[in-house]
Amino acid sequence: MPVIEVTDLRKTYDGRAVVDGVSFAVEEGEIFGVLGPNGAGKTTTVECVEGLRVPDGGRVRVAGLDPVAEHEKVARILGAQLQQSELQPKLTVREALELYASFHRRPLDWGPLAERLGLAPKLTTRFAKLSGGQKQRLFIALALIGDPRIVVLDELTTGLDPRARRDTWQIVEDVRANGVTVLLVTHFMEEAQRLCDRIAVIDGGRVAALDTPANLVRRSAGATVISFTPSAPLDDRELNALPELASVQHRDGRLTLSGTDETVNAVITLLARRRVTAHQLRVLDATLDDAFLDLTGNATHGAGNGAPHGAPHGAPHDVMSDGTKETAA
Repeated sequence: MPVIEVTDLRKTYDGRAVVDGVSFAVEEGEIFGVLGPNGAGKTTTVECVEGLRVPDGGRVRVAGLDPVAEHEKVARILGAQLQQSELQPKLTVREALELYASFHRRPLDWGPLAERLGLAPKLTTRFAKLSGGQKQRLFIALALIGDPRIVVLDELTTGLDPRARRDTWQIVEDVRANGVTVLLVTHFMEEAQRLCDRIAVIDGGRVAALDTPANLVRRSAGATVISFTPSAPLDDRELNALPELASVQHRDGRLTLSGTDETVNAVITLLARRRVTAHQLRVLDATLDDAFLDLTGNATHGAGNGAPHGAPHGAPHDVMSDGTKETAA
């Protein structure tokens, strides 16, 4: 049985459907990604999974439990790192770990956890003095300290530099290796492509696609891209007649064509037939970025749904900010 089941989930704010019939299931032990543009409904969806929001319709189950009606039971098995979180500035790392451990009946020993997340040298450092990467590691530790069966990570690498982001990815992989199911919300394509076993792409409050990263890329309109500067002009009619061609772009004398391997072979044949040399030839496979743009129609979305965030499981509101700024629903 899936450890998380979301069926026809609906949530409306001010008469606008932010989540409009979302359905997916997360299997035990996988890293499941929720990907989408700003304002697509990602955060609202996972907050219904966490029990921080009450759905207007549909059904949500976490390990067979209703996260609203059985919130206390769900809180024992689910840890959450919210999209936007804060701690009291003067709280030290040690104090935060001890405080959050006190919220749980059987917490992990926070010492080894802090060591594994690189926080051991910072135990006496106040929250306000931590770097962005160190704060993110601390929030991951606080999400894991209750020894959860499932952990939800919402935009955990936003604002991190490339090195800190990659270090955090390794932490997520280590968490999964220890048997924890991860529900990962992100808008970073590289992050989703590296970490996730499967991805639900949410656009406009609905699931636009659900598959593995590799299969989503294969479904892209231009799964292969060939670009080059021709030594002589090529006839647009011949280019547009190429098999399985998805698009042709001309820019500063350079041609970029999207299609499939068959398109690439036909381009090479055309170049040979016309005795045209392809300078600086590049052939690239499409990425998750390309698939994402195809699935979401290159739409420009709003900055969020404006709905406030709740506090994480086990955390009183005077310890963890309720984060009222919505940056990526």
